[in-house]
Amino acid sequence: MTDAFIEIPGVRNFRDAGGIGALRRGVLYRSGSLHTLTEEGARKLKDLGLRTVIDLRSQEELEVWPDQRHGLDHESLHLPTLPANRDDLDRPWPEDQADLYTFMPAYAGPSLAAVVRRLAAPDALPVVVHCAVGKDRTGLTIAVLQSLLGASDADITADFLLSNTGLGLDQGPTPYVDETGTERISRPINTDLIASSLAWIRTHHGSVPDYLHAAGLTAADLAAVRANLSA
Repeated sequence: MTDAFIEIPGVRNFRDAGGIGALRRGVLYRSGSLHTLTEEGARKLKDLGLRTVIDLRSQEELEVWPDQRHGLDHESLHLPTLPANRDDLDRPWPEDQADLYTFMPAYAGPSLAAVVRRLAAPDALPVVVHCAVGKDRTGLTIAVLQSLLGASDADITADFLLSNTGLGLDQGPTPYVDETGTERISRPINTDLIASSLAWIRTHHGSVPDYLHAAGLTAADLAAVRANLSA
């Protein structure tokens, strides 16, 4: 699956999310943010036919690190995975990586529903879905979409773990500075993380489609996105 990677200068961890389940290649890409996209990278995105960029980051991240366009005329949608207001939550903000992967599906429903609705539109494709580095928030979003298109958990996990290679985390944790200027540690992802997200969804809702129904999507919405993304 390493052939999924595509070199886009200035963008980390860019790859095709298709080729597993019924999800066809060339319609759904995943990556880190486009805030350091170069002019050459923009030309390569144009060659891919890019029409839509879905940004899963927080408003603060967008303000500190806005995506670059270099003349690209794609539609940009801001659909943050995580809730903006931490004061109204019914569980603590995640303190570690393991907590994050059960926290995200508990609050990502509105974002995921909006992503599915946009992907159901034929004029949206091809789409790039990204967060900061394309690992956690993007990992959950793509896993849900791949599951919806019939991918096995094993194939979803194999694609998920490619972010370690795409980000150099296969060599271990690396430091980074977040949007507030605080130095943090980016840690490798593992099989248990995405398994815990999928288990949370199935425990609380029964299945990925039922989870998306609870987020407000209809059977027609799910049929439309399957038809639009299927090989």
